[in-house]
Amino acid sequence: MLIIGIAGGTGSGKTTVVHQIMNELPEAEVGIIAQDSYYKQTHDLSYEDRSHINFDHPRAIDFDLLVAHLKELKAGNTIDQPVYSFVQHNRTDDIVVTHPRKVMIVEGILILTNPELRNLFDIKIFVHADSDERLIRRMKRDIAERGRDMHEVLNRYQSTLKPMHEQFIEPSKAFADIIIPNDKFNTVAIDVVRAVINQRIL
Repeated sequence: MLIIGIAGGTGSGKTTVVHQIMNELPEAEVGIIAQDSYYKQTHDLSYEDRSHINFDHPRAIDFDLLVAHLKELKAGNTIDQPVYSFVQHNRTDDIVVTHPRKVMIVEGILILTNPELRNLFDIKIFVHADSDERLIRRMKRDIAERGRDMHEVLNRYQSTLKPMHEQFIEPSKAFADIIIPNDKFNTVAIDVVRAVINQRIL
């Protein structure tokens, strides 16, 4: 199994890069795990308390479970991937049954900050994007998909997103094997990653 980690700041375009990489690969041989599914359970907290959690700090992520699940997949076992609700700021009771694949892509803003998780990645990718561009994308997504308003998005950006990006996410770029500048004309890096994957799954 080839495990690829794709990191980058919020709104950097990680999902776009994932889709670009997968476009020409056999669908049955590639699986995706999102870091966002592994936010810690907070059933013991009220909605108000949950809404004040700093979700951009590494301690918000259940890295132990994510690492354990990757090891299970690598051993050829199926896992029950958790499902997270951004509207409720909590895990749901649903699961996604995830089968081992020749290639597993793990994507998320903080995945390169955890040493144990990093050690499981065969290829580590960091998607870089301009901070203004990331803020605009984040604002559009959170308002359209996560029920936030502009004031809430901007307040969270200033209080947690920006400082956490500078403290944890941007420095994790140093661990990347490949840094992809996220613009629509950048195809060389994607082609290189695809070529490596194709070598491993043939």
